[in-house]
Amino acid sequence: MPEKLSVVIPCYNEEDALPIFYEEITKIAIFLKQLEWEFIFINDGSKDNSLDIMKKLRERDTRVHYISLSRNFGKEAAIYAGLKKAKGDYVVLMDVDLQDPPNLIIEMIHAITEDGYDCVATRRVSRKGEPLIRSLFAKCFYYLINKISKTEFVDGARDFRLMKRQMVDAILELTEYNRFTKGIFSWVGFNVKWLEYVNVQRVAGETKWSFWKLFFYSFEGIVAFSTAPLALASVFGIVIFFISLLMIILIILRTIIWGDPTSGWPSLVCIFCLIGGVQLFCTGILGQYLARTYLETKKRPVYIIKEEE
Repeated sequence: MPEKLSVVIPCYNEEDALPIFYEEITKIAIFLKQLEWEFIFINDGSKDNSLDIMKKLRERDTRVHYISLSRNFGKEAAIYAGLKKAKGDYVVLMDVDLQDPPNLIIEMIHAITEDGYDCVATRRVSRKGEPLIRSLFAKCFYYLINKISKTEFVDGARDFRLMKRQMVDAILELTEYNRFTKGIFSWVGFNVKWLEYVNVQRVAGETKWSFWKLFFYSFEGIVAFSTAPLALASVFGIVIFFISLLMIILIILRTIIWGDPTSGWPSLVCIFCLIGGVQLFCTGILGQYLARTYLETKKRPVYIIKEEE
């Protein structure tokens, strides 16, 4: 019996890209005909005709399966839903917009079956075509997260990867509600080979990731895989304490030597604003961790399925 390859494709408002992606991925399936294929599309609460297209593809090809979530739960939830449905000995996770070149699957399969890797992941060696500010902040994020986290994050890493069943099962054991998949992939370990490729533009449609969505998404990764911000809050407190102690000594000495009392209210207002700002900043850090702990303790499902085939 041939080994099975599952392709997991999260989709949100991708009616234009879906038919093009299907045509491209089936070409690769013909080339790798020694494998039994299944294509799992996850409709993450799309408001266009994405679900209808998935159903039509299912009618044409029994290898096609789909999951339609009850609303938009986000890409992380969609990925988790797809991985749970996948039954293959190998699982490929990729985007539908063809920014993840399907032809790389051939090289991935070879690295898994011939070279003994547990996972073959991809990373972009350039961000050509992206806004400059987004590229700059992305590089800053990877630099920062690798400094403050014990989990390794590869700059330019994509979700596009091929994994053995053992690695997929390990990922599914992590049932946390607040998911940051790039970190989870690294955290579970296993022997990973990295494939590099030049950035590819979307084949159709528009990206759903605005600058601000990516910006706040980066906070998810920092909070999920590092406690350094909590330590930073403590450091701020210690630094301000010693600064205050030094200022008290200086004021006492100035009063004794020159008989000059403390300056008026402007200096006091500045000090109060500084301390108040630092306190609010540190409280905000604590709030971020507390909010995610609160969501985890509710034990809500990561996603809800409306229909599937």
